[in-house]
Amino acid sequence: MHERTVRAHTASGIVEGFTRDGVNRWRSIPYAKPPMGPLRFRAPRPAQPWSGVRHCHAFANCAPQQRRYTMLGIGKYQSMSEDCLTLNVVTPQIPAAEPLPVMVFIHGGGYILGSSATPLYDGAALARRGCVYVSVNYRFGALGCLDLSSLSTPDIVFESNLYLRDLVLALRWIRDNIAEFGGDPDNVTIFGESAGAHITATLLAVPAAEGLFARAISESPAAGMVRSREVAAEFAKRFADLLGVRTEDAAAALMRASTAELVKTQHRLIDQGMQKRLGAFPIGPVFGDDFLPVDPVEAMRCGQAHRVPLIVGTNAEEGRLFTRFLGMLPTNEAMVEELFVDAEPGARERITAAYPEYPAPAACIQLGGDFAFSAAAWQIAEAHGIHAPTYMYRYDYAPRTLRWAGIGATHATELFAVFDIYRTRFGALLTAAADRRAALRVSNQVQRRWRSFSRTGVPGDDWPAYTHTDRAVMVFDRKCRVEFDPHQQRRMAWDGFSLAR
Repeated sequence: MHERTVRAHTASGIVEGFTRDGVNRWRSIPYAKPPMGPLRFRAPRPAQPWSGVRHCHAFANCAPQQRRYTMLGIGKYQSMSEDCLTLNVVTPQIPAAEPLPVMVFIHGGGYILGSSATPLYDGAALARRGCVYVSVNYRFGALGCLDLSSLSTPDIVFESNLYLRDLVLALRWIRDNIAEFGGDPDNVTIFGESAGAHITATLLAVPAAEGLFARAISESPAAGMVRSREVAAEFAKRFADLLGVRTEDAAAALMRASTAELVKTQHRLIDQGMQKRLGAFPIGPVFGDDFLPVDPVEAMRCGQAHRVPLIVGTNAEEGRLFTRFLGMLPTNEAMVEELFVDAEPGARERITAAYPEYPAPAACIQLGGDFAFSAAAWQIAEAHGIHAPTYMYRYDYAPRTLRWAGIGATHATELFAVFDIYRTRFGALLTAAADRRAALRVSNQVQRRWRSFSRTGVPGDDWPAYTHTDRAVMVFDRKCRVEFDPHQQRRMAWDGFSLAR
C-alpha cells in the first residue's frame, strides 16, 4: 500500500508521520523525558529537543504491566518500558479552513493496564468527521498510580499522583503544539472510559490543569478509587513489606527494583487489599497534596473544580462484563454481603432495598455495576451540575450477539459506538444482519453528540442539562430518548456510601 509521509514542526523538533485511509497519523511522539533512572517516581520533565526528523510511523512502548494485557493482535504484543510517555495524533488528510476541535482520549484499564496503541482507540473515524484526535500514554500501576511519596528520604524524593502530572504535561504539549497539526488549542475536549473516565473527572479538580481543556466526557467513571494521604501511606508501607524491605530501606530498594518486580508486587498488593480492605483500591489518585488538594467530587460540589461543560454516564449492564472477566466486582450474593461487612451501619439494608429482586443473580449484577460505576457517575453529575453545564447519559444498546453472549450493554460497549467500530469488519461480525442498521444509527447518534459537544459544549438541543430539579438522562438505544431521574431509588441508596473507615 502506497503511503505518503507528512511532517509537522513541534517545539521539540520535526516529526514525520504517514497518510492512510483519509487521515494523517503520527505515532508515539514523546511529550516528556523518559522517566527512568533518577527520574523514576519523579514528576515528568518536558521532552528533550532533537535535531533532524523523528520518525513517528510506529507505536513505541506502553507502560509496564502484565504481558497478557499488551496484546495488540493474535500473537502480537506491544513492547513495554518505563520510556512510555508518548502521544499519538490523527488529523483529517485534507486541511480544514479553520482550526479544528481537539479530542484527547485517556485510556482505561483500572490504573494497572492499557495502552493508547489498542486498535479500538485508533480514532481515525473521529478525525475523519472533523477533529484532531490525540491519544495519550501515562504511567500507571506501581510506577505511576501508587503513591509512594511517604517512603521518600532526604536523598531520594518520590512524588505523588505521577500519572496526573504526566497527563497535565501532555495537555501542555497539546496547548503548545496542536495548532501545527490543524487543532485549536483553545478548544480541547478530554474524554476517557473507566479508569480513563475517572482520570478525566479527577483532572477537573487539578489546579495545574486549569485552562488546558474546555470540556470533558467521562464514560463509566469508576467509584472508590480516591484515597487520602494517610491511607496511601499505609498502602506504601504494605508495598515495601511485600517487596521484602524495611520501610527505611524502601526508597533505595524501589529505585533498584526491576519493572517486572514492581508490577508483580503491585498485583500482590491488590490481591491482599481484596482480603484485608482499607476501604479503598490501593492504586489511583491521592488527595491532599499540592497537585490534587481536595477530593475531586468534593471540589466539584464546592465549586472549586474547573467549571467546564461535562458529559458523564454509564452503561445499562456495567456489571455483566465482570461476571466473565476480571472477577473484581461484587456480582454475586456472597461478594455483595462481603462488601457491606466494612460499610457504615444501615448501608446494607438501604442499598439492597433499592434492588427488590435481591439476592437474585440479575439484581446482584446490577448492584455490583452500580457500586463500581453508576454510583460514581451519579455523584459526579450531582456535584458538577451545581456549578457547570452537565449532561448525563445511559447507554442501553446491545446487538443480539452481545445479548446472546450474556453481557448485553456492559462496561466499555459504548466505545464501539464512540469509535465507530460497527462500521468495521469486526463490527460487522458483532451485528447480525437485522442489527446492522440499529447499530449504525446508535453510532451516528453518539458520535454526532460527542462531536457537537466538542465544538460547542452542548451535545444537541434535545438533550437537557442535568439539574437537581429534573435530572435528565439521555438514553442511547435503538430509539434514543430522554428520561428523568430514571433510577431514583438506586441513586439515592448509594448517595454518601463509602467503604473508607
